[in-house]
Amino acid sequence: MALLIHFPMNSENIDLAIVGGGLAGGLIALAVRDYAPQLTVGLFEAGESFGGNHRWSWFEGDLDARGTKLMQRFRKMQWSGGNEVRFPAYSRCLQSDYRSLGSRDFDLALRRELPQSAIRTCAKVMGLDSEGVTLSDGKRVAAAMVLDCRDAQPSEHLTGGWQVFLGQNLKTDRPHGVDRPVIMDAAVDQPGAYRFVYLLPLSDDEIFVEDTYYADSPQLDAPLLRQRIADYAEEQRWRFQVLHEETGVLPVVTGGDFSAYRGSLAQPGVALAGAKGGFVHPLTSYTLPIAVENALAIAEAARENLARLPQLVDERAKSHWQRTAYYRLLGKMLFEAAEPEERYRVFERFYRLPESLIERFYAARSTPLDKMRILTGKPPVPIARAMKALLGKGAPLVQGK
Repeated sequence: MALLIHFPMNSENIDLAIVGGGLAGGLIALAVRDYAPQLTVGLFEAGESFGGNHRWSWFEGDLDARGTKLMQRFRKMQWSGGNEVRFPAYSRCLQSDYRSLGSRDFDLALRRELPQSAIRTCAKVMGLDSEGVTLSDGKRVAAAMVLDCRDAQPSEHLTGGWQVFLGQNLKTDRPHGVDRPVIMDAAVDQPGAYRFVYLLPLSDDEIFVEDTYYADSPQLDAPLLRQRIADYAEEQRWRFQVLHEETGVLPVVTGGDFSAYRGSLAQPGVALAGAKGGFVHPLTSYTLPIAVENALAIAEAARENLARLPQLVDERAKSHWQRTAYYRLLGKMLFEAAEPEERYRVFERFYRLPESLIERFYAARSTPLDKMRILTGKPPVPIARAMKALLGKGAPLVQGK
């Protein structure tokens, strides 16, 4: 039985307050609806819609049966023709089918699937604690348990670099000719960062084009990236109009003191989840498979005992940090051992490896043999620089540093 706490009749009270209506928070709310429907839930989002302005993608094999079932509620793009990568030295077609979910469809599904009482958009949380949340209008909502799933923030306790991107939905005046997702087109100029173009064919004459950089700086020059997308489209001989645009600056974590990081954000009795809680792939910033897995675990625990959630989520965060140490090591090599304009060689070499290894890498499930295989052979970075990188502390993940 779930632990239910009853509050005075003169105040609003719910069982579970989820603060942050992004991917993590939304999936947790949906999973709790499935596994613990007796609980009253509030999904608090400061914006007008859930999910913000984002797109999340994953490979079909990243999710198990339960995860696939959870994601069935969402309208999404699905490609059955595999995917492609392009580098200066070669291109490769991979067999894994790809999926992608836009934030508009994420919002629509949550509004359809969740009880109306759970929909709390335009509800900015100014304060939270173990007994509830306080909104910007001064309203207090008491809760038996609070989950903080808000966006990740830069931190002096973590080190690494940045993934900076700008994406546009383009409507072309004729079929664009791209018939499968292109995960990385790195056969483009490398201007002081690892740059690649990401392509998702949404229809015969609509395509999502994202210009992405693994950069030392978190600065996003939107006009420059728009021009580079326009130049790329011109090279493809596309005439187009822009239907939609999104941007992002994500931390690529290569090290740091995770206990100090979570300690700087923790509040007694509040469960800290989502990207803010450290639940991301540290090298790729890939989140959906991790968010799905976490949502299911949290929902199952909530069905049994809400009071245990802070401990459960903290244990899962520490375990995730430990099992993703290898990817932080690779990120450290990428940012500190490779010259910015030569970083593409790391991925160029990686994508020559067996496809099953690549799939496990993206899902953060690399086997010991996978890890050995990735590091064997001729290194794509100078050995002396690699050793120096491994011994260095790395750059703090703070804006402006």
